[in-house]
Order: sequence, then structure tokens, then C-alpha cells
Amino acid sequence: MRKPVFKRVVLKISGEALQGRLGYGIDYNVTDSIARQIKEVRALGVEVAVVIGGGNIFRGVTGSAKGIDRASADYMGMLATVINGLALQDALEKNGVFTRVQTAIQMQQLAEPYIRRRAIRHMEKGRCVIFVGGTGNPYFTTDTTAALRAIEIGAEVILKATKVDGIYSSDPVKNRRARRFDTLRYIDVLKKGLKVMDATAISLCMDNNLPIIVFDLFKEGNIKRVITGEKIGTTVKG
Repeated sequence: MRKPVFKRVVLKISGEALQGRLGYGIDYNVTDSIARQIKEVRALGVEVAVVIGGGNIFRGVTGSAKGIDRASADYMGMLATVINGLALQDALEKNGVFTRVQTAIQMQQLAEPYIRRRAIRHMEKGRCVIFVGGTGNPYFTTDTTAALRAIEIGAEVILKATKVDGIYSSDPVKNRRARRFDTLRYIDVLKKGLKVMDATAISLCMDNNLPIIVFDLFKEGNIKRVITGEKIGTTVKG
């Protein structure tokens, strides 16, 4: 059995990924698959934190474009991430993985407040920590949340789980000639305007030398493959 190459990771999952083929909401087959994959890597002794988006329920930018005040729309999007986090927690615990949900927006009946040292201690005790509520501030995406939390808790890498198998020169669905990159530098992602994570998140990772691996979430076992060092997806680093 291959040994893990990372000790502590942040797994970034978009809200859209959770909807699967439904087009909206939460596909519980998807949350169960993610939970089983996380269980696999937890069995290897890897400490896992998850940052989850809310775009399958409500996206702040979209709401703002339709006339909702931008700050209010972003707060609505943050609440959507809480729903997703609780759904993933349920799937994880049904698969025997102990979890804690920590939120940047306090809601005591549902989740713990985000406290950095407590999050680290949970992971040291073998629990998977799910970060919801974004950063707690409007105008920031959950990509930025993933970068910020990863730096705060001392994660070694961000695993960006997506619907495609890496970063392409253009949308591979629309352009069959789009080229997939094996590796990229942070500055190249910014210069090329590649839509893998927002510019704030990429800049945070670049300033703190935190690598990002972008890979296909929907191929069963890919999370374990990435963590054990298999060369899949696209790696963004210095």
C-alpha cells in the first residue's frame, strides 16, 4: 500500500459538485461517495479539513446580479454552505467518520464557532473538520476561505475537487482542443486568467507557498490517489 505524502490537507468542494446530476440541491449519492473517500484517507492517518461551497443552493454573485444587495446576497450564500456542511457531516458520520462543523457565522444550535486552535485539536484527535460560512465576510469566495483556513491550520496542500480532471487552457466542454496542464505556477494562473480559484485565493497560496492540486472528484478513489502521490490532475505551485 502506498503511503500518504501529506499529513494534513484541506479538501475544497464546490456546492455545484454536491448537486451531481440533479441540477439543484444535494445528491446524497455524491455526499456518500465523498464520505467514503474521506474515510479511506483518514484510515491512512491523514488529517482532513473540508471547505464547502454553496452554489448548488444559492450563489451570492448571481443573486447580486439579479438585484439583491451584494452583502446580503453573500450572506445568503454563506448560509447555503452551512446546509451543505451539515449534509456532508451526516454522510461522514453514517460512514463512521467523526466530524465537527465549524462556522464563521455563529449559530450555536447547529455548529461550533470557528476557532483555529480547536479545529487543529479536532484533527489531531482524528476528526474531520468541515468549515462553513465562508470567511464570515461578504465579497469573499469559498476559494479564499479554503486558502485562508489551510494557511491558518498549517495544511500542506489544498485539494481542489472539481468536475474535470485538471486545469485546461479553456473550457474543455466547449473546446475539444483545450490543453490540460500537468503543472502551473501561481503567476501563470493569474496571468492567463484561468478560472481555477479566484485571484485572492491564488495570491494567498502564492504568498505562503501553499500548493493546490486540482482533480476530478467524481472518479471514485481519486482523493486517496492524490494523497498517496499519484500524478493526477494539475498541480499549482511556485
